[in-house]
Amino acid sequence: MDRRDFIRNTTLAILGLGLVPRSLKAFYRPGDAKVRLGFIGVGLRGQVHLAELALRDDVEIVALHDPDAGMMAMARELLVKAKRKPAAEYTKGNDDYKELLKRDDIDAVIISSPWEFHVEQGIAAMEAGKIVGMEVSGAIKLQDCWDIVRASQRTGIPLMMLENVCYRRDVMAVLNMVRQGKFGELIHGQGGYQHDLRNVLFNSGKENGYGDGVEFGPSAWSEAKWRTQHYVDRNGELYPTHGVGPLATMMDLNRGNRLTRLSSTASKARGAHKFIVENRKGGPEHPNAKVQFKCGDIVSTLLQCANGETILLTHDTTLQRPYNLGFRVQGTEGLWQDTGWGDLDQGLLYFEKSMDHSDRWANSKDLLEQYDHPLWKRYAAQAAGAGHGGMDFFVDHAFIECIKRKEPFPLDVYDMATWYAITPLSEKSIAEGGQVQDIPDFTEGKWQERKPIFCLDDRY
Repeated sequence: MDRRDFIRNTTLAILGLGLVPRSLKAFYRPGDAKVRLGFIGVGLRGQVHLAELALRDDVEIVALHDPDAGMMAMARELLVKAKRKPAAEYTKGNDDYKELLKRDDIDAVIISSPWEFHVEQGIAAMEAGKIVGMEVSGAIKLQDCWDIVRASQRTGIPLMMLENVCYRRDVMAVLNMVRQGKFGELIHGQGGYQHDLRNVLFNSGKENGYGDGVEFGPSAWSEAKWRTQHYVDRNGELYPTHGVGPLATMMDLNRGNRLTRLSSTASKARGAHKFIVENRKGGPEHPNAKVQFKCGDIVSTLLQCANGETILLTHDTTLQRPYNLGFRVQGTEGLWQDTGWGDLDQGLLYFEKSMDHSDRWANSKDLLEQYDHPLWKRYAAQAAGAGHGGMDFFVDHAFIECIKRKEPFPLDVYDMATWYAITPLSEKSIAEGGQVQDIPDFTEGKWQERKPIFCLDDRY
């Protein structure tokens, strides 16, 4: 079996997510040193990064940490089939990552662990002198955001926010249009996490993919072991970065603009309970049917910006629905609305002047192809088959290339802190009946001088 077939078959069979990495032709400068990586968390998300980065000639995979024996076995098999040498394994509980960080043969770590561990592990990695790639979530406490900013400032170690949706093809084409003035002055944006996660939050514990069932906690599998408990304990915008990240790059947040305040509301919570009661492995008498879920089925968060724009985020993961992150970019000259998974033919555009004041939408395909971002034009072939429609190629590519070139990350610790802060602030707003909450300026005034750097050319 050749390498391309291995990656394709392994990902489909083992991960069961439809996120298919692919073979990658070496295209880096001869003589570049390899970036030596450790992975903290090799569950399904960590394995996607692992499979993607195992294809690169400029990466050495040194060590893996995860206390879940099943996930570690899957990660080990990925390396075996990729013809990579075995990585050191750290499996003795949640804190064993600290032993990984003691190694002097690791340059950077990718953190894909459960949300509640992100900040603690990121700070420990910085203190150990390791560059950090941090997966998405929201903060548990607002203070966490300040703590990781201070750690990066104190140690001088950079962090990249691994928000892959910023690299989605249609999103980047719209970013290109925004920068070329096609939308005029931006006024409003919308986005969110609108994705039916019921089979992720509840499953039977089978280790062959997301099966049916209503279990969560220790008896379940993958994210249901830990993620669902957040829905039991918390009521807020639990997953803000997919929605706010792409809009942040278009509105130059933390680089000439910033988020200033927010207000959140939450609907009642019915979807998770209904799913348990109606599931063939659940029912009204199942113990989990008695669980009270705190997180509302629809959480709406309105954000305000220093330059006058507004952003509406929607968290919608426990009701039946097709996937759609619900992006909307609206300016004085035009409007884009996302209608699907990110394909260039899934979306609607409206430009009053060029459309001769028509009251009909234009299909997005022709215009988005015309404004396809230079980065996608350059690397579309290499990204074909990569996770999440190619997005994972680009986010991992940027992480590695910035390390090699010693250049600033396009999404940095200030972005992470700002986006993560939305979660605890939304919880506080909802608890206070929708009261407006101030969003801290984690740059402490530097946003006024910082310049946009995200994807300004076709390198990363």
